[in-house]
Amino acid sequence: MKIIIDAMGGDRAPGAAVEGALKAASKLGVEILLVGRAEDILRSVQELGMSSLPRGVEFLDASEVIGMSDDPLAAVREKRDSSMVIALTRLAEGGGDALVSAGSTGALLSGATLIVKRVRGIRRAALAPFIPGKNGGFLIIDCGANVECTPEYLLQFAYMGSYYAESALGVASPRVALLNNGAESSKGTPLQLESYKLLAQSGLNFVGNAEGSSVMSGMCDVVVCDGFSGNILLKSIEGTSKFVLGEVKSVLTKNAVTKLAALLLKSEMRSLRNKFNTDAVGGTVLLGISKPVIKAHGSSGAEAICSAIGQAVRAAEAGVSGKLKENVERMKLAPAE
Repeated sequence: MKIIIDAMGGDRAPGAAVEGALKAASKLGVEILLVGRAEDILRSVQELGMSSLPRGVEFLDASEVIGMSDDPLAAVREKRDSSMVIALTRLAEGGGDALVSAGSTGALLSGATLIVKRVRGIRRAALAPFIPGKNGGFLIIDCGANVECTPEYLLQFAYMGSYYAESALGVASPRVALLNNGAESSKGTPLQLESYKLLAQSGLNFVGNAEGSSVMSGMCDVVVCDGFSGNILLKSIEGTSKFVLGEVKSVLTKNAVTKLAALLLKSEMRSLRNKFNTDAVGGTVLLGISKPVIKAHGSSGAEAICSAIGQAVRAAEAGVSGKLKENVERMKLAPAE
């Protein structure tokens, strides 16, 4: 299996991408194609104490870089020699099995849609991050790719999230819930009310509405929402977890007695910290694209890039895109665009 890496994407590029790719190649036994400025990639290799790339890892030169401040759509159309565009083009042409980028989310979404293309019949691609929680965790779909949605979009998000949870995460009969401001079926705006009806008739394992206060309780495996609400939910969870972990650390380092307690709880605290370690997750899968694309966090270090590559491998092996193609007719309310 070959994973394509946008080596120039992210705050720590290309060093983090190169180091993470080398770790993944050694750990996972996959082939890697690094796309970016050749001299920068080779310099990063040398900084790691190596004279050349190891067997199974190669690079493809790209003279341009899409920055975080660039207009996403314009950058994809105009910077044809950028690392992201060349990487996506190589994926579309069959030069790899999946792609990982820590670059601009908007540009990656636009580029994946224009170059790699959506699965025919899928209205919109969606970002689906995995969030740790009770009983393992759950997917949020969408978390920001589509701010304005229709009931059909949410129906398709539910199918995509369910297929991914089952195929890539090993969840049998994933429980799907609709994010809402109440558990009752009568709650919500017209979007939630109509989406509830569609999900109830979808044949999926739909368990009803999920309030923001209940998604961490283990009530579902997939939370369906529009990108606006999903992004707020995601950022709220991230912010709360950082605050709580910080407060726990503050309490345990307050004085000699609490420091002794911290020493006794060292392994348990490490386990708790690791549960919310974003580096271990690696990235967010972009569902609905015809081939696996993984968006790593912009601040990703080498460990996070390595984890994102592992996620890309699982997504490719799961064959979610193929499952979407097989079932797309039941996911449409009207002729495809």
